[in-house]
Amino acid sequence: MKPFVGTRTARVAATVVATALTLFFFSVGVQAQSTDLTGIAHIALRVNDLDKSRDFYHKLGFEPVMGDPAQNWLIMRNGDTTIGLFHGMFERNVLTFNPGWDSQNQPLKSFEDVRTIQKALKASGVSLVSEADESSAGAGSVMLTDPDGNPILIDQHVG
Repeated sequence: MKPFVGTRTARVAATVVATALTLFFFSVGVQAQSTDLTGIAHIALRVNDLDKSRDFYHKLGFEPVMGDPAQNWLIMRNGDTTIGLFHGMFERNVLTFNPGWDSQNQPLKSFEDVRTIQKALKASGVSLVSEADESSAGAGSVMLTDPDGNPILIDQHVG
């Protein structure tokens, strides 16, 4: 049986998210050359029932690609569009970037480290909710919110 919503809808949703982020970073004065938010970008959805949400998004064409339901999280993908389902981990839905990964969760040979992105955001006047330890290397994360209070997580897993 063909999923209810095809990949065209998923691509449109991904385009809307990308456009919103571009407008956000433009509005706070971050220039494209100063931060390279490459890597998998997805919406981390706060869900009440992981099984029901997995079944619902499966009907929309999403398939599980990683995660551990026993730990209350699951990553699902439809084409190049990725969503995360998280039960009991976040207070709100979170827009997430993962520097160092491509859209298929494969390590990139070259990418901008989360600490470099953090420095550029701070230099542009963006207030951060949490910061990566600038004396560390490898994995790290930065959390900020957009003007409407939507959380954005820049979460690097590779180094």
